[in-house]
Amino acid sequence: MKIGFIGVGIMGKPMAKNLMKASYNLVVYDINKEPVKELVSLGAEEGLSPKDVAERTEVIITMLPDSPQVKEVILGENGVLEGIKKGSIIIDMSSIAPAVSREIAKKAEEKGVDFLDAPVSGGEPKAIDGTLSIMVGGKKEVLDKCYEILSKMGTTITHCGEVGSGNITKLANQIIVALNIAAMSEALVLGTKAGVDPETIYKAIRGGLAGSVVLDAKAPKVLARDFTPGFKIDLHIKDLQNAIMTAHEVGVPLLLTSQIMEILQTLKIDGEGLNDHSAIVHFYEKLAKIEVKRKD
Repeated sequence: MKIGFIGVGIMGKPMAKNLMKASYNLVVYDINKEPVKELVSLGAEEGLSPKDVAERTEVIITMLPDSPQVKEVILGENGVLEGIKKGSIIIDMSSIAPAVSREIAKKAEEKGVDFLDAPVSGGEPKAIDGTLSIMVGGKKEVLDKCYEILSKMGTTITHCGEVGSGNITKLANQIIVALNIAAMSEALVLGTKAGVDPETIYKAIRGGLAGSVVLDAKAPKVLARDFTPGFKIDLHIKDLQNAIMTAHEVGVPLLLTSQIMEILQTLKIDGEGLNDHSAIVHFYEKLAKIEVKRKD
């Protein structure tokens, strides 16, 4: 089976590499040619456009920043649907608005093409080691056909319901992650300013009820003052915008989500949009006039 992979950035490139390690043949495309060249050097074929990728493959995976890019790549001029063959499958692994997933699925169905929305969680480290959590919306029988492919990129693959439900689940995930990082930041800033070593606090609480995957992933980055992006603040803002928009559509107030959104927007204004979302700690550090870091 030949797979098309469109969008080989921070997340997409390691995901594509894991498919290649599993002996899948890939045709890859991205507007940034550097990661494409790297994948071609490892044995992938280069696609000339999304249309060209679709013409040459049976399953097309997209991993793109947001709804407009996904719509352009799939529905736009020289897009996937212009080149796709009847009976093919599109798996969009981007994190986008659920309503856009449903819109694209409808257009794909008119072409005789199946569509899954399958956003992921785990950030760059889990994309690299192939242990992502994958949340899938769409027909269960289509997921079953693609399960082996997805299993090369993730270890937890959950069917969440009809098209759009994968992205709704991802939005729930992103709310919890953002608030978890904010709570961690508040706690570590408090402990530091009160005179307790923040690394000691982290080690003491990580095995108890406050422990979490988020804590173990982000506290060490804060302590090391390493804010290189595994997941950018700009992208988390995008996800929370989609969450708030979806919540308004269905009639759900998101009080805490709105608060963390304003914190993220403040950091973006301060020039931190491209930093990892663990940089949420900077908001609290600035207020408390203290820095959380590992002791020398």
